[in-house]
Amino acid sequence: MKTFLSLIVASCVSAFGLASGAQAYTVSINQFVEHPSLNESVRGFKEQLAELGLEVTYNEHNAQADMPTVTQIVNQIVDEKPDLILAVATPSAQITAQRVKDTPILFTAVTDPVDAKLVASLSAPGGNVTGTTDLNPVSAQLALIKEIQPAAKNIGIIYNAGESNSVVQVELARRAAAANGLTLVEAVTADTAGVMVAAQSLIGKVDAIYLPTDNTVISSIEAVIKVSLDHKIPIYPAEDDSVRKGGAAVLSISYYQLGRQTGRMAARILKDGVKPSELAVEEQTDFMLIVNTAYAAKVDLAIPAPVVSRASENIEK
Repeated sequence: MKTFLSLIVASCVSAFGLASGAQAYTVSINQFVEHPSLNESVRGFKEQLAELGLEVTYNEHNAQADMPTVTQIVNQIVDEKPDLILAVATPSAQITAQRVKDTPILFTAVTDPVDAKLVASLSAPGGNVTGTTDLNPVSAQLALIKEIQPAAKNIGIIYNAGESNSVVQVELARRAAAANGLTLVEAVTADTAGVMVAAQSLIGKVDAIYLPTDNTVISSIEAVIKVSLDHKIPIYPAEDDSVRKGGAAVLSISYYQLGRQTGRMAARILKDGVKPSELAVEEQTDFMLIVNTAYAAKVDLAIPAPVVSRASENIEK
């Protein structure tokens, strides 16, 4: 009886959908790597579209930071013939945009879409690609490190030079470091396997480590956290989820809200028929101050009371 009733309910729901003329859409997701911030962006994207009443089927792909896999995923997405493609992080967005010219592409969690050659400009993207940028306030983030550690002189930075998003952030960090009386000590890695080695190369050379939103490094942040705890070197990731996992503090965007923002852009394309070329690239202007006093105690760092008092979130355990 229960099965029979379920069939009736399902039939009614299906009939209602047909009667209401609800449009069903297919979205293919090309995510570069698995880590909390990118996952939150995708979650926000999906929840926003659901709240807007769009019926969407998702084809989800994750390259796990492997570039040849990104290309394979794009080829598979072409065969899927989706109504829209969501490309998550710069490497996935770049390869997707190079290969696909006749399907709307939205990117999210891309630091500099102009430098990545995804759009002609932020205000007038052109072509079939637009989206949201996750560029964090790098200068303000380095100023925060100086506020917390006023005696700091040398700041380490770990990144993959093969990620254009990281190259942009490192250049911004160089300028910000100079403005704040800091010397930037760079440690480069080509893949996740080299993250631990890069972190170890900074031991005894730096007063703190700054981690940009580098997909390679953040996906292996546990290795950096281990070096940090073992050698009492405070780390300052540039995004919120990593600070919650193990970092001193951050002034950051919300990747969940960034995903929702991208979802609203998707609704305009899918439901309203707006072309990507007509949608300016969007960014966030509100930033969250998050401190992790539980982590700070483990590396013998005292975060000043004024910083803690103005934080919107403090991880105390």
